[in-house]
Amino acid sequence: MKRIVTRLLDQFGLYTPARSLFHRHIRSNEQWARVVMNQETRKLLNDIEPEKLQVLEISGRFWSQQIKFGSYQTFDYPKFDICKDVLEQQFDLVLAEQVSEHLQSPHQAARNVYQMLREGGYFLITTPFLIRVHNVPIDCTRWTEQGLKNFLSECGFDQTRIQSNSWGNRACVKANFSKWINYRPHLHSLKNEPDFPVVVWALAQK
Repeated sequence: MKRIVTRLLDQFGLYTPARSLFHRHIRSNEQWARVVMNQETRKLLNDIEPEKLQVLEISGRFWSQQIKFGSYQTFDYPKFDICKDVLEQQFDLVLAEQVSEHLQSPHQAARNVYQMLREGGYFLITTPFLIRVHNVPIDCTRWTEQGLKNFLSECGFDQTRIQSNSWGNRACVKANFSKWINYRPHLHSLKNEPDFPVVVWALAQK
């Protein structure tokens, strides 16, 4: 019986650490689609000594709860429109967490980020790919891993100084058809299927 269950779980991209349905029920407040992306982007930022950096997060506060920065501030739309506005202040790191897909002019936004970075500064961008349209208030653009590198290169970043990656699997794609699914380790696989990227991210250096 357990072998049959295990086969079915594997077929549908599900996973149980103990390979048993009797594994204890674990709940998480983290979206399944974001688990690996959050782990990998956190590693990228920890490698650039974040405690020494002056940081701007665009329209969000996610990273203020994840990492201790030298200094941190955030500006929200519409008070600050990254497609139109450029701050006089320059930063060591600019963060755009699941923002760029909602912008009318993402190329102009990334060029504005480039202007606001000090020489040697970093831009971390994360976006969805195989995720349903969600108009908050609009939803415009998707990039593959290579497409995100090309996009950043077109906005001024040297492609040789861009690290990009992606994660997803077909089970996660299907699970998010109707609502965002929180990660449950005993149910959800973190196996990556490169042909089914759910989320994409890049760290570009000026």
